[in-house]
This record gives sequence, C-alpha cells and structure tokens, in this order.
Amino acid sequence: MTTENSQKPHDRLAAALATDMEAVSALIRERMASEHAPRIPEVTAHLVGAGGKRLRPMLTLGAATMCGYSGPYHIHLAATVEFIHTATLLHDDVVDESAQRRGRPTANLLWDNQSSVLVGDYLFARSFQLMTEPGSMPVMRILSNAAATIAEGEVLQLTAAQNLSTSEDTYLQVVRGKTAALFSAATEVGGVIADAPEQIVKALYEYGDALGVSFQIVDDLLDYEGQAESTGKNIGDDFRERKLTLPLIKAVALADDAERAFWVRTIEKGKQEDGDLDHALALLNKHGALDATRKDALEWAEKAKNALDVLPPHEIKDMLSDLADYVVARIS
Repeated sequence: MTTENSQKPHDRLAAALATDMEAVSALIRERMASEHAPRIPEVTAHLVGAGGKRLRPMLTLGAATMCGYSGPYHIHLAATVEFIHTATLLHDDVVDESAQRRGRPTANLLWDNQSSVLVGDYLFARSFQLMTEPGSMPVMRILSNAAATIAEGEVLQLTAAQNLSTSEDTYLQVVRGKTAALFSAATEVGGVIADAPEQIVKALYEYGDALGVSFQIVDDLLDYEGQAESTGKNIGDDFRERKLTLPLIKAVALADDAERAFWVRTIEKGKQEDGDLDHALALLNKHGALDATRKDALEWAEKAKNALDVLPPHEIKDMLSDLADYVVARIS
C-alpha cells in the first residue's frame, strides 16, 4: 500500500483538493457542452480524457485554499485555467503538425485542423465567460493578460525557433509566454480571489513563474534524453521539427564553423538526413549542453521553492515545494 510520503507531490495535492477538483471537473463538463455543435464536446473530451494531471487548476485551488478562501469562485477560476490550457494544446498541435499527445493521437489527426482550431477558439471564449463570473476586475486582468501573453509567446517562438541567432534571453521570453504565464496566473489568481496580502500574491506569482520555466526547460531537455514511454514523445522530435530549444541554443553558441554549418543545414534550412539526430546528440554532449540545461532547470526549481518562503506554514505549501522538486526529479 502506498504511503502518503511515497506518493508523488501532484498526487498528494490532488488528494488534498479532491472535492474541489471534482467540482472543477463537473463545471468543465457542463461548460464544454454544446447544444448545436456536438463536435465541441467530442474533441474536448478526447483531450480532457487523455490523462493529463490538471496541474494548473490544482495550482489555483491550492493557492486559494492556502490563503484561506472559503467562497465558491476558485472552482470557476480553476476551470478557466484548464480551458485556456486545453485551447492552447489544440492550437499547438495544429501549428506543430503533431500526431501524438500524452501517448494518444491528437485531435487534429482524429478529426481535422479546422475542428481543432475552432474548438480551441470555443474553449477560449468559454474561459472568458468563466473568468467574469467572480466579478473581480483584478482576476480578469490577470487571466486575460495571461491569454494574450501565451499567444504572444507562441508567435515569438514561430520567428525564433529556426533562427540560429536566437539567444537564451529570447528563449526565456518564449517560455515565460507560452508556458510560465499560465502557471503564474493560476497561482496568482488563487491568492487574489482570497484577498491575500500583496506580498503573498507576489510570492505566488513568482512561484508559478519559476515553476513554469523549470517545467518547460525539463520538457525540452527530455526531448533529447527522455523515454518515449514516459514522455509520450519520441526522442529528437524537437530536432526533427527544427525547434531551437535551450539545449540547441547552448550548443550553437559554442559551435565551430563545421558544427555551425551542420546546424544551419538541419535547423535553419531543414535539410535533415539519416544520422543527423545522432550527430546532433553528439554535439550536445561534446559541449555539455544537456548538463548546462539541467543546471538551469534545477536553478529555476530552486527559485520556485524560495518564493514560497514568505508564505505561512501550510500542508499545501509543503506540497508545492515538493512539486518543484518533482518537476526536476526526472532529470536530476
């Protein structure tokens, strides 16, 4: 029998928030329904039912609970966060021409690109309806800003992904947009809806931001050294899709002329041949790019934990700290 201490942090968080998470799930099912367009719940249910951890809505519920919130609207905000996340996944899979997510065929493969884009639009619209219901302007500002920042990050990634001059600063800007913005909004609105002091709200924002950055760096690292069974992706997918993520940015910065010519051919021009992935991995290891990326992820996880220092003692605070460790445990 699994003891509480041996459970994964997100499982312990889910257990602590089980009643609220059930309410979130019920609200999601209710609001993703459509009387006139049955494809909407079909497509959404496929993605929602794919076994995601629902980490982002749990962050909202956890932050609100930790700050002593006793009203009903943290449920609406958690559902809002999940709708925004699901909408971005639908759109991302179209942009990336992905065929697999969480080990299952993507919605755009099972239906078509049009369905994925339009259902994603519907979920964005639903998220904006939901975020208005608590009647809080600060909450609406945080979540609507996050939605805009996510879209901006995705567009920036389009222009930066295959440009060898992309710097680590630009990469961080992309990550802060497309991934960390929703993490930080999720935690921040939990504190805001609970009327927590400004210092606490700021700490929750900083925790979510650092956790999101660490989360994405780990994801990018695992693309080069993870296991397909656990990541749901094949090794080197980012290389094949010509995405200039942090490991490649670090290797390109240290490349000699011959190595740079290889990166120009494979990433900028997209002329990839058999054996190129193995050569790319050899260059990443030669320049210590994977180890340097791992170090960055660990540092961001530590920043997330340090941000929690100003919060008073609480069992959920401990779970959030453990969660930061867990995010990087797969690469430690």
